[in-house]
Formats: sequence, structure tokens, C-alpha cells
Amino acid sequence: MARYTGPTTKIARKFGDAIFGPDKYFDKRSYPPGQHGVSKKRKTASEYSIQLQEKQKAKYTYGLLERQFRNLFEKAARKKGVTGENLLKLLEARLDNTIFRLGLAASRAQARQLVLHKHVTVNGTVVNVPSFTLNPGDKVAMRERSKNLDVVIDALGKRGKKFNWLVLDEKAVEGTFVDFPERDQIPENINEQLIVELYSK
Repeated sequence: MARYTGPTTKIARKFGDAIFGPDKYFDKRSYPPGQHGVSKKRKTASEYSIQLQEKQKAKYTYGLLERQFRNLFEKAARKKGVTGENLLKLLEARLDNTIFRLGLAASRAQARQLVLHKHVTVNGTVVNVPSFTLNPGDKVAMRERSKNLDVVIDALGKRGKKFNWLVLDEKAVEGTFVDFPERDQIPENINEQLIVELYSK
């Protein structure tokens, strides 16, 4: 399966949560997609179905494919601490997600494009791997020739919430990944324990 590039509102409606950010179309139609809306035939979801949906929700939110997500889960399971929290911390430490959180891109998909097109440096070195995992203290910046890109300027102008584990120098268009975030600092509405239970079957 290739990376999803279809309508984001449809996916948000599927999960009943605006996982791609503010969406006026989701606000108007926050019920599940489909010609007949909420079908009377819908039965109570099984435990497996609920766990699978939570995993799919996390995958779509962060823009990962199945194998990438599974590998990241296994890496989280090998680390000390709570597996579910480790998983979310590793997802947040991805380069594309950090670019998005810093406000240098309007979405994770846009951040991924910036990384793939070699507009981003980590500690002064160009990195074009969106899944690159940052470590505490790493410096993330736009290349000198990329600082004036319209998408970057527009994103910075609309930058919203600031995050405690990231520090942005807007003038230099450079951010610092201070540390891995704690679970209560991560705003995503994901029940990571359900994902752990799914992979533990």
C-alpha cells in the first residue's frame, strides 16, 4: 500500500477526529463518511476493531506506512519505560513531525516534502529522510537558500501553539529539539495502550 494522498476530511470523519488539524468541512460533517451517513446496520465494534482503528488513526496522523509503524513500535518496545509512551515519543522525534511542530510547515505532508527536497538541515548537515529520529539538543534549520520559501514564510506567519520540548528562533529559521516530550505534552488524541494491546496479540 502506498502512502495515502486522498481526501483528508474523509479520513478524519472515519475516525471522528480532526486528525489533520482544523478542518471546516469536518466541522460541518463530523459523522462517518458514506452515502447514508450513520447506518442502522452498524453493530457494536469488537475489541480488535477498536484497537485496529486506534493504530490506523496513529498511522494516518503521523503519515507512516504499516511497515514503518511496526518497526517503530518494535523499537519502542525495546526501550526502557512504557511502550505506548515510547512509541509516541519516537513519533514526535521524527524530523518531518518536528518541522511541522516548529511551525516551519503547515502540515506533516508539507514538512515531508521540504525534507525530501533537501531544504532542511540537522546540526548543519542536509538530511532528506523524513523518518530521521532527532536526539535531544539537535538543531533543525532551513537551508540558507530555503529560508525565503513562500510555504515556510506562510507557515511561520500562521504558527499557532508552541511546544515545551521545542525552541524556535524565527529570525534564524532554526529550531532546537530540547528533549523527548512527556505524554501529557503531546496533544494528539491517541490511546496508545490500545495499540500496544493490538501488537501484543
